[in-house]
Amino acid sequence: MEQDIASIRQAIRDIPNFPKPGIVFKDITPLLSSGPLFKKTIDIFAARYRDQKIDTVLGIESRGFIMGSALAYALGAGFSVVRKAGKLPYETHKASYELEYGTDTLEIHSDGLPNHARVVIADDLIATGGTAAATAQLVSMLGGTVVECAFVIELSFLKGREKLKPYGVFSLLQYDSE
Repeated sequence: MEQDIASIRQAIRDIPNFPKPGIVFKDITPLLSSGPLFKKTIDIFAARYRDQKIDTVLGIESRGFIMGSALAYALGAGFSVVRKAGKLPYETHKASYELEYGTDTLEIHSDGLPNHARVVIADDLIATGGTAAATAQLVSMLGGTVVECAFVIELSFLKGREKLKPYGVFSLLQYDSE
């Protein structure tokens, strides 16, 4: 598995100064475009959750839709989405979270999870953890249980894991600095 993780890490492309100066964007599109590497990535997650009786994988907009739907398929679980406010057409539940300057709001359909669902929250990257923490709040609002939050990349220097302590975090790749 160490060799697989190293191959996955090599496929992540750094884009300096995107989306603004001083940020190094971790681009997963080369990973996604490699069928064997994308499959290995999903297989690693699926092996972790296969015996966890997961009902739903919840993908966070937008790259979480890619990772989450593939993981849900591999697990034979349902898939649901969390989106920014105003993007879902049906009745929703909302959770807000802090940004560097202000707040943002996420939504899930009110029927987005089955009763008492066991949920894995999936996304490509965890930075400060605010988005994933708000997503976990939405799971609780709908009566579900977060089994764990799963990420391809963790920017550990931003300490997002601390916001998710009650839920647990699994990440394939950790970066200790930009």
